[in-house]
Amino acid sequence: MIYDPARHEALHSEPWSEDRALSAIRQIVGDAEARFSPERYWPLHPQDTDAGSSALLTPLYFGALGVMWALHHLRDSGAAALARDYSANLERLQHDNRLWLGKQYESSKGAYLMGDTPCLLMRYASDPANMAIADELDNLIAANIDHPTRELMWGAPGTMLAALFLYERYGDERWAKWFRKTALQLWAQLQWSDEFACYYWTQDLYGNRATYLDAVHGFVATASPLIRGRALLEAAEWSAWQDCIINTISRTATWQDDRVNWRACLVPPEGTGDRFLMQFSHGAPGFVICLGGLPSSALDSLLLAAGETIWTAGPLRKGSNLCHGTGGNGYAFLKLYHRTGDNRWLDRARSFAMHGIAQVEADWSKYGQGRYSLWTGDVGFAIYLWHCVHATHLFPTLDVF
Repeated sequence: MIYDPARHEALHSEPWSEDRALSAIRQIVGDAEARFSPERYWPLHPQDTDAGSSALLTPLYFGALGVMWALHHLRDSGAAALARDYSANLERLQHDNRLWLGKQYESSKGAYLMGDTPCLLMRYASDPANMAIADELDNLIAANIDHPTRELMWGAPGTMLAALFLYERYGDERWAKWFRKTALQLWAQLQWSDEFACYYWTQDLYGNRATYLDAVHGFVATASPLIRGRALLEAAEWSAWQDCIINTISRTATWQDDRVNWRACLVPPEGTGDRFLMQFSHGAPGFVICLGGLPSSALDSLLLAAGETIWTAGPLRKGSNLCHGTGGNGYAFLKLYHRTGDNRWLDRARSFAMHGIAQVEADWSKYGQGRYSLWTGDVGFAIYLWHCVHATHLFPTLDVF
């Protein structure tokens, strides 16, 4: 089986309601603002921390920085009016995030989803004349180019994406330079598999070596910023990258009848066997999202089959969140709608949105609080709802910062 049905649940039958979606956004934003504390930021959620832990969760991925980013993004998109601006908290939050990283700070300070880089991106956006912040970002990106994880969360692909966002916003050639240098380094680090006849990367991650293919730690997550920033590369260089991406994605796909998915790793860790999930972080949804902007049509049949697999599997039991929940899977439908113009994908995205609203409400009732996190919580899902209202598709912090 190319996904585990036990991880999914039947889709609710509630029809799409723009008013209900907008109301849910207001409720999520209002709850987040009401629960903010300048000292503790937001309450911990049982699903995001160990029982009894009192540690502050600070990173962009699942901590306070991500909530601040999401609230500002919703405000700037016109989705919500905020009672406060959170920019004044960023410098202290950067300090607190360094404490959260602890002993791994020096090796991980450049991390895009976990380290200093996103906090500095937000501080620089608030004060673009501050060249000291720009120089600090420059140093972080340069120092992260050889990071051994070779993936989006901690490694060079994440800081390559940060460099691309900086170049797109400010036009400074130094950011384009770091994008190109990182791409060259990643190309040099590719390995060839005789067994699968494709290129891949290894990731030295959490004390282990892996060959992830997925949309956080793996191959397709690195393909995403390369696709987005292809205009910064020489034509021959991009052509080689595109051929590499198409070949690896094609050769690692697993078909079951007319459905398709991708296992988590090219070569599974010893004793584990192939592992098939159906969520953004591992499986077809992340592949569709990361490859949605590929200019070639060579993978279209795969992406459409992946979309059908996501729909057949149904919403995830883990809740509404982006990383491993219903909202993240729904973004695949928004990508396919943008790519094809076929309204059925928009209808499916909105069906998942309604289901996700019910999941948010059920979790609030169960835990007595919201889940204050960008990638694993409510504010990320609120951004998904806004895209469902407007039939847009930009995945938070992957397609837009």
